[in-house]
Amino acid sequence: AWRVLLADRRLLAFAVSAVLFHFANAAMLPLAGQMLGTWRPEQVALWMSACIVTAQLVMIPVAVIGGRLAERLGRKPVFLVAFAVLPLRGLLYVLADEPWMVVAIQVLDGVGAGLFGVLAVVMLADLTRGTGRFNAVQGALGSMIGLGAALSNLLAGFVVGSFGYAGAFIFLAFIAFIAMLAFGFLVEESQDTRQREAQMIEVPTS
Repeated sequence: AWRVLLADRRLLAFAVSAVLFHFANAAMLPLAGQMLGTWRPEQVALWMSACIVTAQLVMIPVAVIGGRLAERLGRKPVFLVAFAVLPLRGLLYVLADEPWMVVAIQVLDGVGAGLFGVLAVVMLADLTRGTGRFNAVQGALGSMIGLGAALSNLLAGFVVGSFGYAGAFIFLAFIAFIAMLAFGFLVEESQDTRQREAQMIEVPTS
């Protein structure tokens, strides 16, 4: 699985982008929770619950809509939205100074998570079609993403200690911006052109 992942330039570019995405994303909500704890220590559980529920409520319809759009428009342009909202989310956390603002920003988390959850699997299936290695490559990619997420929390903690929450969110937003550029410039559209054209054909009705 690792040999297939590292030998295929398209898979490798996708893997690098995905790892950078999760490196930027993983620490954002925990840091937001810590920040809420400094503002409203007696209400932090309530506000964190609101953050999680908000993201989940947004994620479900976004996943459904994103999957349908990806069939008509292609995987890459729809997936790019998930990468684009992540640096914006990080910068908005810097501006937040009330708990309700943090909850509102979690709408973007729902958008990113909903699109990533659906399209990562779809693009990986496209890129491994005909190889019989989908499950193996998915497992290898999952290990890489897990490592990126762990490093995210570790390094973000060090940045908070040196530069505060604003510095940490700016750092994560910068990594997210790099992830967006990597995906935009290095990752190719994975959907077969003929498949997309078939999706665009409208069946005439009598």
